[in-house]
Amino acid sequence: MNAPDELLARLTSRLKMRHLVLLRLIGQHGSLTRVAGHMATSQPAVTHALAELEAMFGAPLFVRSARGMAPTALGEVALARARAMLQDLGHWVRDMEAAGAGRAAHLQVGVIPFIPGRLLAEAIGRTRPRGSGVTVTIHEGSSDHLLARLRDHELDCVIGRSSAVLAMDGLVHEVLYEQEPRLVAHRRLAARLGRRPLSWPELAQLDWVLGQRNTPMREQITDFFLRAGVAPPAPMVESLSAKLIGELLAANERAVSIVPADIAEELARIAGVGVVAHRFGWTLPPVTLFRRAEESSREADALFAQALRAACGRST
Repeated sequence: MNAPDELLARLTSRLKMRHLVLLRLIGQHGSLTRVAGHMATSQPAVTHALAELEAMFGAPLFVRSARGMAPTALGEVALARARAMLQDLGHWVRDMEAAGAGRAAHLQVGVIPFIPGRLLAEAIGRTRPRGSGVTVTIHEGSSDHLLARLRDHELDCVIGRSSAVLAMDGLVHEVLYEQEPRLVAHRRLAARLGRRPLSWPELAQLDWVLGQRNTPMREQITDFFLRAGVAPPAPMVESLSAKLIGELLAANERAVSIVPADIAEELARIAGVGVVAHRFGWTLPPVTLFRRAEESSREADALFAQALRAACGRST
């Protein structure tokens, strides 16, 4: 039996749930005393359980010092896997609850801002395996933050933006569609801006609502001003909430923003903002579906992905 097979045999026969909880707590607190308190046991018992773990792996998992316990390289791997296994256990419980209530499964879906609610609603509505529904929790955030949660098994999939700077190890991805940017503003301001070519010096004097720094759209907008020889405006408000952007534009005749075209259509319909008929000549990084590479999907995961593809196909 080779070394990996020997390690697998030891883990299969000796690893217990309390070992996983122990790893997670040591990673959180860095102190066996605090871990013992959280586990309602003695420090010698915790020390013994950690010794069992390190014997299974045949190497130290943590380095002890006066400042606490820091994971070794092997410990980092063990911590990540322990967190993922405990997350999967939580998903298992939610799936069992869903099945007991007559539903197919529960999906944890990560979504970046500026994905139309209509698109998500259609995809969720079409995910009906064998006539049974699913329940869904939506988690919002940036692509890099959501992908980290996907790797930690907190999420089942992520609808984000593909980018060369994202860490893609352990993930598979599928491009869904691309978004073009649109300039949106108060209706009267949008009408005035639409009558003539855009002037970047004039735009710089308006009240901008922009996303946070280092987001793809914010970087593109900054680049446009710089290439025009104009200092980028300091935003009146920084927000990635489409609802808030719509409310701000509708209430301020000097307020402008740039959002994806499908979001601009939603804001025009819901908040009554104006969309300026101007094409910028660039697209945002494509909207992409990310999933973990190492596991097979449940039927509900596959059906949600299929429904998402269909909904995105009609949005292009």
